[in-house]
Amino acid sequence: MVTKHQIKLIKSLSLKKNRQQNGLFIVEGIKGISEFLNSHYILNKLYTTKSIFEAPEELICNISEAELKRISSLKNPNTALAIFEIPENKSEQQVGLIVALDDVRDPGNLGTIIRLCDWYGIKNLVCSKNTVDCYNTKVVQATMGSLTRVNIEYVDLESYLKTYKSPVFGTLLKGENIYNADLPNNGLIVLGNEANGISETIKAKVNRKLTIPQFGEVKATESLNVANATAIVLSEFKRRTIIET
Repeated sequence: MVTKHQIKLIKSLSLKKNRQQNGLFIVEGIKGISEFLNSHYILNKLYTTKSIFEAPEELICNISEAELKRISSLKNPNTALAIFEIPENKSEQQVGLIVALDDVRDPGNLGTIIRLCDWYGIKNLVCSKNTVDCYNTKVVQATMGSLTRVNIEYVDLESYLKTYKSPVFGTLLKGENIYNADLPNNGLIVLGNEANGISETIKAKVNRKLTIPQFGEVKATESLNVANATAIVLSEFKRRTIIET
């Protein structure tokens, strides 16, 4: 049975300030929870309608379907809801390809970008402090477990780029055609805000401007969705890596 105190805590974790204050976030559904249980993340509490998870008994709370609907943020909750501890924000070595996000606000976009990083073997994702929280429930849901395999660091992006020694690529409307560009194995790829693109302060730190050419005859579309752009850019970088090796 879920207590009133537990319900209050779970509901409060929909807000970033409460996630940060408690050091906790929510994962829903069988696949997502299973991924986190098999990772370095530490389980705080698991609420489930079925006894299908391997976790310490004292951390499992068996609940009814009605109770799950009360605590879930989903219209059609899937079997279970778990609370995990937020790990410390740790810095990783600046090696290989790194993706940096400048003020990306949409949870779905961030979740998809995290999945893309996982798919293309990008270990480190650097986010500006104004980028949406990666432990936002919608972001976690969209990652489908990929959050467990990508290190995400929130930084002052301008200061971070000042210390970065390898090439800094920026995805812009005007730049070098990505399909003809010489793309290395090491570097940082900056992608910008959904409405405004890369900010002027961050753009000043970019030393390689890349563009994805538009092939439509009318050319009325102003820009690509940032997650779609990420997929194309990472595909091009990794394709060159495969050819070279």
